[in-house]
Amino acid sequence: MLRLTELKLPLGHAPEALPAAIRERLDIEPADMIDFAVARRANDARRKSAILMVYSVDVTLRDEAAVLARFAGDHHVQPAPDTGYRFVGKAPANSGGPRPVVIGAGPCGLFATLILAQMGFRPIILERGRVVRERTRDTWGLWRRGVLDPESNVQFGEGGAGTFSDGKLYSQIKDPRHLGRKVLTEFVAAGAPPEILTEAHPHIGTFRLVTMVEHMRSTIEALGGEYRFGHRVEDLDIAAGADGIRRVRGLHLHDGSYLEADRVVLAVGHSARDTFGMLYGRGVHIEAKPFSIGVRIEHPQSWIDRARFGACAGHPDLGAAAYSLSHHCRNGRTVYSFCMCPGGRVVAATSEPGRVVTNGMSQYSRQEFNANSGLVVGIDPARDYPGHPLAGIELQRHWESLAYVAGGSTYEAPGQKVGDFLAGRASTEFGEVIPSYKPGVHLTDLAECLPGFAVEALREALPAFGRQIPRYDHPDAVMTGVETRTSSPVRIGRGKDFQSLNTAGLFPAGEGAGYAGGILSAAVDGIRVAEAVAQSLVGAA
Repeated sequence: MLRLTELKLPLGHAPEALPAAIRERLDIEPADMIDFAVARRANDARRKSAILMVYSVDVTLRDEAAVLARFAGDHHVQPAPDTGYRFVGKAPANSGGPRPVVIGAGPCGLFATLILAQMGFRPIILERGRVVRERTRDTWGLWRRGVLDPESNVQFGEGGAGTFSDGKLYSQIKDPRHLGRKVLTEFVAAGAPPEILTEAHPHIGTFRLVTMVEHMRSTIEALGGEYRFGHRVEDLDIAAGADGIRRVRGLHLHDGSYLEADRVVLAVGHSARDTFGMLYGRGVHIEAKPFSIGVRIEHPQSWIDRARFGACAGHPDLGAAAYSLSHHCRNGRTVYSFCMCPGGRVVAATSEPGRVVTNGMSQYSRQEFNANSGLVVGIDPARDYPGHPLAGIELQRHWESLAYVAGGSTYEAPGQKVGDFLAGRASTEFGEVIPSYKPGVHLTDLAECLPGFAVEALREALPAFGRQIPRYDHPDAVMTGVETRTSSPVRIGRGKDFQSLNTAGLFPAGEGAGYAGGILSAAVDGIRVAEAVAQSLVGAA
């Protein structure tokens, strides 16, 4: 099979145009092509008057060797890559000792558990929150009634923070083993639309993610894995052996029970602040890492579609338009768009009482009225929160608490129109853009709950972005604050064996540990860590 890339056709082309283009590109007769399959589909909208669909296709030919020889040196015609997943091993028939434990049922923990279960290791997964449908009801309790459950919300519960998001399934990670393909294949088996295997920027959406997470739980349990919900890890049992090496021996749970464990995957997510504090107290290697702070900005999706696609806006092959923006400011800061959600809504994402956090989500259809995106400013430990590994957490809490007060102390988010923000005055009424955040937006001055350098940087960046996307800095566009959970504020150090730098048997993983950003990269990291756990168990057997 051959992989043919950068095959371009006009938007709206007839289905038969694709096989015809393949034959023309390879200069072959119809009888020479046995079959083909789309490997990737994207669009090229740089020329709005002539938008193109760009394909990569896998082609089966009668004489592939002859075609390869004719196209020697052409990197757009190559043997198709082998994207199949191969397990690193399987559990010994009579393996003794404790079962591997995974803490956290987000994308990373979910895939770590799935891979271990598929290899026969019968893992236990501990999740402090509730099953996904109960968690969904709890989350709606905050959005609809302003009632927060600190253990069951956008951040905590089955599926992790990614469940209430746009469900983006792409990343910039290096993936030479095509582990991302394994993730997408498992998602399709769990009920995701097959299109995620071919779209350049696949997404799923919240409602579909809920049913997929349930299906994957059933698969894991059928393979011998065990879920324990409402189980928060309070402490680690760590002891040094005769060789002086610190090792995990077990876990103390919030109900006073103890679970023996010598292989523990730590996939707790970026908001497990109490767990980070416990790890620091136990001497586990942990350090501060950069993250970003800012707001969510909303525009009518039709504005973004028109700016991105011109007269082709609304074409069914294009869907809702997305964007990616970045601006380097005079004060040395960088402002950039983050987790852009086409046709979605801004949601309440706090996990602690008395604090306001915003995030974005979309359904698979992306058909809601507004587009929203994080508009955030990069910060780093050396400049902004030096001196302590957990200082970034306290910085997040500080601005989230101020946002709670600025929003009226009711879990409404503080909001401001872009025109008023640029002019340095509080907003008093909405204009053409109505925000989507629930339980509501309280108009104010966002400078009350953002660092001064962030306010300065955002005021410089907004007009610059308006020159790239018409009406981006429209006076009636609405910003809500604050966006603080862009990534984990800490990194839990690990070595080449994926184990903690100073605590054997502890496997830091995923976004919370500082090794991923988003659903796909977290899931891929979960696979890698599961493989490391399996190899350590097989080697010890």
